Amino acid sequence: MTTDHAQTDTPLTRQLVQHARAKEATADDLAMAALFVLDAVANALGGCASEQGRKLLRWAGNGPSRPGTPFDTGSHALLMGALTHILETDDLHRASVVHPGCVVVPAAWVMALREGISGPAFLRSVLEGFEVTTRVGMGVGPAHYRIWHNTATCGPYGSAMAAATLLGLNEDQTVHALGNAGSQSSGLWEFLDTGAMTKHLHAGHAAQAGVQSADLAALGFTGPPRILEGERGFFAATCPDGDASRVMSDPDGPWQLPLTSMKPWPSCRHTHPAIDASLELSGKLKHASADEFHSVTVETYQAAEDVCDRPHADSEYEAKFSLQHCIATALENGEVTLASFDDAARVKARRLASGITIKVMDPYAASYPVDWGSAVEIVMTDGTRHRAERGFAKGDPEAPLTPPEVVEKSMGLMEFGGVAAPKQLAEAILALPMAERLPPLPLFA
Repeated sequence: MTTDHAQTDTPLTRQLVQHARAKEATADDLAMAALFVLDAVANALGGCASEQGRKLLRWAGNGPSRPGTPFDTGSHALLMGALTHILETDDLHRASVVHPGCVVVPAAWVMALREGISGPAFLRSVLEGFEVTTRVGMGVGPAHYRIWHNTATCGPYGSAMAAATLLGLNEDQTVHALGNAGSQSSGLWEFLDTGAMTKHLHAGHAAQAGVQSADLAALGFTGPPRILEGERGFFAATCPDGDASRVMSDPDGPWQLPLTSMKPWPSCRHTHPAIDASLELSGKLKHASADEFHSVTVETYQAAEDVCDRPHADSEYEAKFSLQHCIATALENGEVTLASFDDAARVKARRLASGITIKVMDPYAASYPVDWGSAVEIVMTDGTRHRAERGFAKGDPEAPLTPPEVVEKSMGLMEFGGVAAPKQLAEAILALPMAERLPPLPLFA
């Protein structure tokens, strides 16, 4: 692990806190943060309509231990964080491989709701939370991601930062909050082997850990100041090829929030460059049937193969982590929607999906994680060849969703979740840069 993170003896966590607190937030920054908040809230409300969401809501309705038990702020953060990460349509920061919105926004939302915080102050905390969690993620290295889920392990730092800012904690208290939140970093990829629901809990726990650590820090509860770079800290324990120097790289650059991608399709982000390419090919082929394909090959990077090489998807969730299913669906149907992963859709795509070949190849392997790209090449039964390449996907900073597209996506998710007035809620969230209070959510009614 590289530890020469800066020419200073100042602990890395303190450097992060100082950096986030000193960074200027313009009106445009707050407006962009509101778009990401809308995306996260819509994902949480949409997640309520899923099987996993119904189980979480049942848990929340009964309280954490027995019927009638009061539901504390940390538990609310866990609930909202877990719901936000269910449908696989929440944001993703490529350089850190972290989903910041499902951790930072729930922690900030429940804390701002409890404390009666204004919209601008809330959005400022979201910017700071995104900044911290993604900067930690940029330093962990590829080996960490093969075993550890970056959103789960790096998320607590961002949620603690957002919560500490909303509580008005001073620098020392905030360092303590991040130290204790980071000490709770956890989250393993083992759930992928069986399609277990654990991934949602990862986001929820990361949000909860930050909220509770900030609350404790407000009471003088101390945490390790060198939780990141210490000899028995986060990098030493979990990052065999980590580079702590990347945590504070380019401090004068833009906020990390606008460098975060939004998802247009409800599947693992590693599938999106290939989906984007496949949709282009589908349009040219007018949605050819499986019988018309002789071969389909996708060229991609190692992490995409590690996480999404799944030729046979036996559940809706496994299909969201299957390059083969996503490509087959895009090629045959010319679209990828929430309905593209149900039982009928998996049966329809199975024949083509089972024959798709995945190859880890440059330039995509060498460019990751700065760029997430893929190429899809198909040979038809008549011998014709077609190829589409992507260095990035729709929704990335290079090709961002427009504000109307974000609103359209969010309203669709809210309608899926049964929200009665999605347009009004979307408008209220986009008005947060000028709002005195956060709007009420059906989730907390």
